[in-house]
Order: sequence, then C-alpha cells, then structure tokens
Amino acid sequence: MTAFTVWKFDDPDGAERALRLLRDAEADGLVKLDDHAVVRWPAGQPHPDTRHGHEETWKGVGWGAVWGLLIGTLFFIPVMGGLAGAALGALAKATEDAGITKEQLERIRTEVTEGTSALFAVTEQGDLDRLGERMRGWHSTLIATNLTDAERETLLETFGGA
Repeated sequence: MTAFTVWKFDDPDGAERALRLLRDAEADGLVKLDDHAVVRWPAGQPHPDTRHGHEETWKGVGWGAVWGLLIGTLFFIPVMGGLAGAALGALAKATEDAGITKEQLERIRTEVTEGTSALFAVTEQGDLDRLGERMRGWHSTLIATNLTDAERETLLETFGGA
C-alpha cells in the first residue's frame, strides 16, 4: 500500500535529518520511498525553503505537480479571511485522489510555521517496526496521512509521534 505522510519537526533541520534516515532505511530494504518534499522554515524568514525529490522519474512527475500545488498553496499564496477556506477547499478537491483532506491541509498550514520543518513522504512496503526503531527519540509529529485509522495508530505507536 502507498502511504502519504507529513511529519513536522520542531526545528528547521529535522526534516532533512529524517529524509537521510529514510533513504538509509530504503537502502536497507525497510521501506520504498516513491517521492518526497521537504519544507524548511528558518527563523526570521517570511517563507519556507522547499525542495522535492524525484525518486522515480515516472512517478516523480505526478507527485512533483502535487508538491508544487500543495506547498505553493499552503505556504506561498497569501490567503486572508474568507479566501482561506476557498483556497483550501480547492486544494482539497485537487488532492483528494491522494487521500489528503481539507482538515489535514488546514493542520499542515497552521502547524508548519517559522522555526520548524516538515517531511512530506510517499512510501510503500514499509517495515514499520524496524523503521520505528531508527526514529525512536526523534521529536516529530505526524500531522497528515492517508492511512486508515488502524494503520495510523500503528504508525504512531511505532514512531512515538503525537
């Protein structure tokens, strides 16, 4: 099963460290990383720095479009008042096939702020127990996923996220 997850870290470099760990885990056969995006928001900056990978070109092109739409709308388009709900509603409609809800988008927008970072990951074939062992003690929060409630609970128990 393909899993979309967004992990928030309480510092601007946490997502990059987690990405390196995820790539090492992939090399060890614990997970398959289909694509990712990193949002890094240093303190004092008006907007975050973003970048996304293309682990597999044929899949990366599709996710690249999603990353551009998702991250651009959430962090780079100033949205005020009533326009906020409309913009998030339109974005939710565009991302519903990936299992991303309007509530998740709102949570991402409000929790990924200056001084934090986030790792957006599309993975499959993950060995959560062994992957979780590598991430124990990391200060991260799972803020969005397309997993079922039972899968989400397993993920949170394994990784110790909030």
